[in-house]
Amino acid sequence: MNKLNRRDFGVAVVAALLLPATSARADDMEIHIDNFVFQPPELKIKVGTTVTWTNRDDIPHTVVSAGKFRSKTLDTDDKFSFTFTNAGDYKYFCSLHPHMTGMIKVE
Repeated sequence: MNKLNRRDFGVAVVAALLLPATSARADDMEIHIDNFVFQPPELKIKVGTTVTWTNRDDIPHTVVSAGKFRSKTLDTDDKFSFTFTNAGDYKYFCSLHPHMTGMIKVE
């Protein structure tokens, strides 16, 4: 290794040690599907937030907001994520069990 490459390598090592590791953004949110309920049933979030739904029931569910997003059928432990890029109210439901509803309010 020549001098320049050693210096660059050293700078990269120091930067890796000093910069925080981030695997998920602080404003990302989770909703769990459990016992035929979305929990929490309502979220207030900021534009740019990603919400991830996880099915914890032992039967399939979906997450659908008419004209906005639609998950595939989620089996146990499957996940669906959506990033909200526009402000507004997003009502959603499970198309397999329409009595299951939730709301995302995006500011």
